[in-house]
Amino acid sequence: MAEKFERHRQPWRQDEIQKLHQLAAKGMALKALAKALTRSEESIKDRAKEDGLKIAKLR
Repeated sequence: MAEKFERHRQPWRQDEIQKLHQLAAKGMALKALAKALTRSEESIKDRAKEDGLKIAKLR
C-alpha cells in the first residue's frame, strides 16, 4: 500500500525546492525523492515538470 503523507496540497517551500533540485541532479529515483521530501510521487512529478527537472527512472 502506498504511504500516506499528511502534507496534502501544502505549498512548496524554497528549501524543499532546492533539495529537490539537488537530489534530482544526483540521479535519485522518484520513490526515493518522495520519501526524502515527504511528498507524494505525483507532487514530485508535478514540481519537477514545472521546474524543468529530469527524474531518474528505475529499470
